[in-house]
Amino acid sequence: MSTMQRRAILGFSLAVPVLAKQAFAADYPTRPIRIIVPYAPGGGADAVARVLARKVGESVGQTVVVENKGGAGSILGTDMVAKAEPDGYTLLLGQSGPISINPAVYKSLPYDPAKDFAPITMTNSYPYVLVVNPNLPAKTLQEFVALGKREPGKMNYGTTGVGAANHLVSELFCAKSGLKMTHIPYRGTALAVADLVVGQVTMVFGDPVTVLPHINAGRLNALAVTSPQRSPVAPQIPTMAESGYPDIDAVAWHGILAPARTPPDIIKKLNAEFVKALQDPSVKSLLDNQAMQVVGDTPEQFAAFLRKDSATWNAVAAMANVSVE
Repeated sequence: MSTMQRRAILGFSLAVPVLAKQAFAADYPTRPIRIIVPYAPGGGADAVARVLARKVGESVGQTVVVENKGGAGSILGTDMVAKAEPDGYTLLLGQSGPISINPAVYKSLPYDPAKDFAPITMTNSYPYVLVVNPNLPAKTLQEFVALGKREPGKMNYGTTGVGAANHLVSELFCAKSGLKMTHIPYRGTALAVADLVVGQVTMVFGDPVTVLPHINAGRLNALAVTSPQRSPVAPQIPTMAESGYPDIDAVAWHGILAPARTPPDIIKKLNAEFVKALQDPSVKSLLDNQAMQVVGDTPEQFAAFLRKDSATWNAVAAMANVSVE
C-alpha cells in the first residue's frame, strides 16, 4: 500500500466520527430527553423544569422527562449530569447554588462547573429581597444601617444555612454597609421568614415568592432588592443601588445546561427550543406567579454571565471566610 493510500484511509477514518456526529445532530432528538433537577419535587426549580419540559416536548415531538435527584446540597444531581453522555439526552436545570456558589464555598466538589457543563440558556432570574420586621424603627435601608451602627452587635440575620446564597448576600451587605451582625442559619427560607415575622431575627434576604405575601399583608417591611433594576413584581421596592449600595448586585437564576462536549449543533437546537418555550404565555404566566423574570438568552451570553457570577461569589466567600467541608 502506498503512502498516499494510507493517508487517504487515515483521513477517511478521522472524518467518519465527525460526519456521524453531524448526522446525529441533524436527526436529534430521536428518543426521550431527561432534565435533571437537583432538588426534591415541589420547589421553584421543579416547577420551571416541568412547564418547560412539556412545551419543549410538544415542539420536538419527543417526551421530555423531569427527574428529581436531590441530595448533598444539590451536588448529587448536578454531578450526575456532569458525568452523563454528552449527547443532548441528559440536561440539567441548573441554579446559582450548585453552579456559581458551591464552588466558592465547598472545599471539594466532584464536578467543575467551568469545565463540565455547556450552557444552553438562562431561563429566568429573580432578586433577593431584604426584609425586616415592620416593628423595627427603620423604614428605609439608610435608616436600617444607621440603626445598626448606633447599636452594634445587636442585629442578626437569618439564612438557609452556611454557604447558602442568602448567607453570602448577607455577608456582602454587611461588608459594604459596615454592619456587624450575627448569622443565624435555618433549614429553609420559610423557617427564617417565620421567625422574622415574630421578631426573632432582624433581617432576611428572601426570595420574592416567599416574602411577597408577607410584604403585601403588612407582616414584613421590604427595604431593597438586589437586582440592578426594580423587580416588575414589586416595583415599589427600591434597588440596593438606589439606596446607596451600587456594589450589591446579585440575582438568583435557573438555567438549562448540558454536559461539556455536547455537539454545538445540538446546543444550538436546544437553545432555540427552550427560548421559544419561554415565550409561551402559559410559561410566562407560571413564572410570573412564582415572581420570576423570563430571560431566554444565548449560550454565549449565559456563559459570560456564569463567569461573572462565579467570580462575584468567589470574592464574597473569600472576603467573609465562608467554607463548607
